[in-house]
Amino acid sequence: MKKKTRVLIVDDSALMRKYLREIIEEDRELEVVGAARDGQEAVELNLSLKPDVITMDINMPRIDGLTAIQHIMVQRPCPVLVVSSLTQKGALVTFEALELGAVDYVPKPDGTVSLGIKDAAREIREKIKTVRRAKLRTLKLEDGPGLKRAKPPAVEFAPPNPYKAAAAPAGNGKLVLIGVSTGGPKTLMEILPYLPPDFEAPVVVVQHMPPSFTGPFAERLNRECRLTVKESVEGMPLLPGEAMVARGGVHLKIDRRPGEKGLRLRHSPRPAEALYKPSIDVAFRSALSCFPGENIVAVLLTGMGDDGADAMLEIKESGGLTIAEAEETAVVWGMPGEAVKRGAAGLVLPYYAIAETLKKAVSN
Repeated sequence: MKKKTRVLIVDDSALMRKYLREIIEEDRELEVVGAARDGQEAVELNLSLKPDVITMDINMPRIDGLTAIQHIMVQRPCPVLVVSSLTQKGALVTFEALELGAVDYVPKPDGTVSLGIKDAAREIREKIKTVRRAKLRTLKLEDGPGLKRAKPPAVEFAPPNPYKAAAAPAGNGKLVLIGVSTGGPKTLMEILPYLPPDFEAPVVVVQHMPPSFTGPFAERLNRECRLTVKESVEGMPLLPGEAMVARGGVHLKIDRRPGEKGLRLRHSPRPAEALYKPSIDVAFRSALSCFPGENIVAVLLTGMGDDGADAMLEIKESGGLTIAEAEETAVVWGMPGEAVKRGAAGLVLPYYAIAETLKKAVSN
C-alpha cells in the first residue's frame, strides 16, 4: 500500500484549520497529522511529528509564518506550501516566503479567513503532492529576504552551430524567452539580477501566477535587477535591456505589425482550454510565428507539468538555442524534465550557469 503524505496544517483560524483538514483528507493519499495555531507551534510540531509537507499561513501571533519558515528550514527542512491572501500585500509576503525556502503557494480567494477556500480544494491537494517531491534549498538562520546573492560559479560555454551561422537578417537581434512555474520566483532571482543593464536582447518571462501577483512580482524583480523589469501591457514594445513578466490570468502573445521591425506584446483569452493562463507554449509559439527561430533563446525552468516543452522543441528544430534547467537544481523537474525527454533541450544547465550562458549567447 502506498504510503500517505503526512501534512501539518498551520493557521491561526480554527475555521481555516477545519476547512483545510476536510479538503486534505478527501484525498486517500493524504493525511493530516497535526495542526498548529501559530508559528511557534509549527516549529515544535515539525520536529515532533516529522510531517512530509506543511501548509503555512503567514499572519499569525507569537511567531509569524515567515519567521517559522526560517526556523523550519534550519532545524528540520520540510516542504512548505504557503496559503496566503489574494492581494498585493499577500503577494509581497508570499514572495518573501518563497525566498526563505517555501516551495509554492495557494492564494486564499477572499481574505485571511477565506470562506471560499474550498474553491481551491483541488489545487491545494495537487500542490501538496507536488511540493512533497520538491528539492529544498536550505538556509542559515540569519538569512532573510533581500540578501545580496553570491556571484555564481563560472561555466564553460560553447554555443551550438545554429548560433554561429547567424542566418537571420542583420538587425533582427535576439529574443530571450523564459518559461517557469513552481519554484520560479526564487529561481528567477538567481538568474535575472546577473544580466547587465545593456543586455542586447529583450527578455520575456512567462511565470504561472495569478493576476494580482504578477504586478508585484515584476516590481520586486525590478528592484533586484539591473535590467528594467515590467509587467506586460497590451501593445508594449519589446526592447533590449528590458524584461517583461507576462500578466496573470491571460495569455501573452508576441507579434509584429505589418511594416514594423520591432516586436510588441499582445494579450488574448484564447486558447480558452489551456490549463495555464499565461501559457508558456502559447507565448513561445507566438514568438516563433513572427521572429526568426534561429534568433530565439528559449529557457525552461523549474515547474510541474509539461507546459512549454512542445514549443521549445519547435524552437530548437527552427535553429534556436534551447536551455532546460538541470534536475540537480530544479525545485520540481517537471517542465524541464519533459523538455529533455522530448529532445527539446539543446543545453541542460543548473540555474546558476544560465545567466552567463544567456550573456554569451546573446552577444555572440
